[in-house]
Amino acid sequence: MRSSEQVDTLKKELLDIFMTLGADEHQARKKQSEVRHLRARRGIEMHNEIKRLSEDLSDIEVLEMDTASDIDTH
Repeated sequence: MRSSEQVDTLKKELLDIFMTLGADEHQARKKQSEVRHLRARRGIEMHNEIKRLSEDLSDIEVLEMDTASDIDTH
C-alpha cells in the first residue's frame, strides 16, 4: 500500500470515529432533553392535580358550611 493510500485510509477511519462520537453525543443530548421534558410535564401535571384537589376540598368545605348553617337554622 502506498503512503498516500495509507493516509487516505487513516483519514477515513478518523472521520468514521469522529462521526460516531458526534452521533453518540447527539443521542446523549437528545436523551437528556427528553428526560427534562418529561420531568417538566410531570411537574405541570402534579401542579394541576394539586390545584384541582385544593379546589375540590374548598367546594366540600363550602358544602359542609352550608349544611351546618342549615342545621343551625332548623
